Amino acid sequence: MEWFTAPEYWLSRLVFQRALAGVYLVAFLTAALQFRALIGERGLLPVPRHVARVPFKAAPSLFHFRYSDRLFALCAWSGCAVSAALLAGADGLLPLWGGMLLWLVPWVLYLSIVNVGQTWYSFGWESLLLEVGFLAVLLGNDEVAPPIVVLFLLRWVLFRVEFGAGLIKMRGDECWRKLTCLDHHHETQPMPGPLSWFFHHLPRPLHRVEAAANHVTQLVVPFLLFAPQPIATAAAALMILTQLWLVLSGNFSWLNWITVVLALSALELPDTSPSAVPDAPAWYQAVVLAVSALLLALSYRPVRNMVSRRQVMNRSFDPLHLVNTYGAFGSVSRVRHEVVIEGTDEDVPREDSDWREYEFKGKPGDPRHWPRQFAPYHLRLDWMMWFAALSPAYAGTWFGTLVERLLENDPATLKLLRRSPFPPDAPPRYIRARLFRYRFTTWRELRETGACWDRTYVREYLPPTRLAGVSQRS
Repeated sequence: MEWFTAPEYWLSRLVFQRALAGVYLVAFLTAALQFRALIGERGLLPVPRHVARVPFKAAPSLFHFRYSDRLFALCAWSGCAVSAALLAGADGLLPLWGGMLLWLVPWVLYLSIVNVGQTWYSFGWESLLLEVGFLAVLLGNDEVAPPIVVLFLLRWVLFRVEFGAGLIKMRGDECWRKLTCLDHHHETQPMPGPLSWFFHHLPRPLHRVEAAANHVTQLVVPFLLFAPQPIATAAAALMILTQLWLVLSGNFSWLNWITVVLALSALELPDTSPSAVPDAPAWYQAVVLAVSALLLALSYRPVRNMVSRRQVMNRSFDPLHLVNTYGAFGSVSRVRHEVVIEGTDEDVPREDSDWREYEFKGKPGDPRHWPRQFAPYHLRLDWMMWFAALSPAYAGTWFGTLVERLLENDPATLKLLRRSPFPPDAPPRYIRARLFRYRFTTWRELRETGACWDRTYVREYLPPTRLAGVSQRS
């Protein structure tokens, strides 16, 4: 059985599985708390409308058979419950086949959510969680030692995550080759964290070191994952340190954390395996080897994309998200723009009307409001507002509906915000949106004003708009 299992990774598997269950829990919690406003029956991009035009074969989901907000909530909260059970080690209390089925449940539920999530679930870490979650089904429980081939596949995913991200940077924005991207990135990233202001103000030579270290970690270190121990452990540990640095510098949902989880599987931790581990059943060996062969075959298109000069980021090549291609920040913005949404209850909107600003939880708004840490929790609307500021094309399918919901004081939509300037029983008469340029203040400006941001008006993003059919007050 030595050719099939690696008992020395017993503790590594345990740590990996519990950490992955924690990420699953955050993902399902994010879905449960935000879905009504985003993809619910009255959401910005309703699921029923989506499944009516996208066939099951193209995006398999339980919601193709039936959808209701109540059913979605049941799936999301069930995912939370199963994830919590896995976090507590429930899979170890079941027979091998039962443990595998228990790990399969959150994968099926989250696949069903992602495949109807549309724009709100188009991020690379969604596919990454599904790819890693599927491999977790094959890892087994306390009845068998970890299969070598599955441990290899986990490293193969980690390799593609890091190396793909490194290649997209070198092929993309020239600032990565000049080591100058981090002069801007901490300020212009989608959602800064509480320490991003300080990272931005690090000396520029240190930013060069950050960029160079990133290239080493993503373009050189991944190859060492396949070296003998302890070299592979050292490579994985270096990746973990890099990811924790990124956790401190910004809010990237669970992208950094799922990468840390992957790296944990490559660490050779102290051997805690039982003195006598039963041989893996023949059926288990057959399933693991057959599925592993399929996954290696499916790697062809992601690898071809990764080595192509026309490499694209974060693409799934199969509807089950079994093997994907990844990447991040192939280009870095030099200037930060933000869409600021305002409302007024006056009958005739004028420039000097009493316009009151809606405040989001994570995206910059009030210059005095210091960014907070939300990751690994994912504020989906806040992230898409960053894209909307880059180009109205990114918001074309949902921004108008968002404005409509704000004009209605829709409770589900308002729950996605930090603060609405209007009471629940008195919605605004008009909504407008304006584009501002944001920059981090200097040390001197911070001391004098207490504001971490400085903003400058750029242009109108959406003129004053009201609900159709609503007349002005007499």
